[in-house]
Amino acid sequence: MPRSYVHAEAHLVSRIGWLRAAVLGANDGLVSTASLIVGVAAAAAKPSEILVAGVAALVAGAMSMAAGEYVSVSSQADTEKADLARETEELRTDIETERAELAQIYVARGLEPETARIVAEQLMAKDALDAHARDELGISLTAPARPVQAAVASAASFTVGAVPPLLVAALVPTGVTVPSVVLVSLACLALLGVAGARAGGAAPWRAATRVTFWGALAMAVTAGIGLLVGTTV
Repeated sequence: MPRSYVHAEAHLVSRIGWLRAAVLGANDGLVSTASLIVGVAAAAAKPSEILVAGVAALVAGAMSMAAGEYVSVSSQADTEKADLARETEELRTDIETERAELAQIYVARGLEPETARIVAEQLMAKDALDAHARDELGISLTAPARPVQAAVASAASFTVGAVPPLLVAALVPTGVTVPSVVLVSLACLALLGVAGARAGGAAPWRAATRVTFWGALAMAVTAGIGLLVGTTV
């Protein structure tokens, strides 16, 4: 095997991070915006009120997703920094104990004690903090948490999901708003489920069925509430 060999095999699991965020954001934008539009339209609201509700759902939802993701990933980043700072101090003050600790991790994974000791020594000679961060803490120094990037990605994916039902509500006659939004939203949910499943190597029909079912349930509930409110107010 040549020295320049680089392991380039692609694994689907490497997509889990961005795939989860993208699917969650788009699905949330689609379901929440469509459900709100359906609920407001079912209450016999005016076209302008339906559009205002849809736009408000898009803006508020995107901002909420961005804020939530930013806070969540920031907390993760703070925790990682604290752990890395503590690990750095331990490596500075008691490197032998840290080397033995890393070797024991490799023994637990199946290596012979002597082999584990050699591996720990060689990895720590190259980059002790990286070795402990990866194998002891489960932290990748090459892929740190990025709160701003996560917030922007979540807001963008939510917006992409919210646009189809909002466009339908703006373009179709008021009398067919509810069935039109429902049909288009369910079709988009099915496509989203298939796209996410194919990207992750899962069964497309199962993912499509799952997201379509929950989307239909959400819209049915809000439509029911809208009808109830529309007849009593």
